[in-house]
Amino acid sequence: MLLARFQYDFLEAGCDEAGRGCLAGPVFAAAVILPHDFEHGILNDSKQITEKVRYDLRKEIEDNALDFAVAWVDNEEIDRINILNASFLAMHRAIAKLKTEPGFLIIDGNRFNKYNKVPHHCIVEGDAKYFSIAAASILAKTYRDDFMLQIAAEHPEYDWHSNKGYPTIKHRNAVIEHGYTRYHRRTFRVTDPQLTIF
Repeated sequence: MLLARFQYDFLEAGCDEAGRGCLAGPVFAAAVILPHDFEHGILNDSKQITEKVRYDLRKEIEDNALDFAVAWVDNEEIDRINILNASFLAMHRAIAKLKTEPGFLIIDGNRFNKYNKVPHHCIVEGDAKYFSIAAASILAKTYRDDFMLQIAAEHPEYDWHSNKGYPTIKHRNAVIEHGYTRYHRRTFRVTDPQLTIF
């Protein structure tokens, strides 16, 4: 059962990112502030639910959140500062776009670069433990998928309409055969066995 809040002393925003392990496209992040008594029977980590349900949940999240924001860091910035720092930067940009300043942040994962002077807590698998992080994962994932679908028509050979930029075998082989596009992350090795295959 997911929880509404990590703490109740300060207004809390949950943060998560999407696209960290991709070969192409930006990394997206979202920050979400939910009502302190928010509950939902289906909302969970975006990887645990279907695409249709994710988009249905996005509308519910946007309708019910006290505040939310989505931001990204493009592939060129990722290559300059590395994907870990780019993930933190995307979250910082999302937090900065909130109309309401949170007093506390909960972050999916085990590391984070402090945002201004706002206290934070990192939570491994936080998107399966707290509604606000799960909501952020839904927004980050669906907005990133929208972006990848928009650019998929420019380069159909990479199958982005299906893989969304993740390193599937078809995507890897297309990079090996056709080379990089302007959306590819040049610092990611196409044949790196550590890259997750989706």
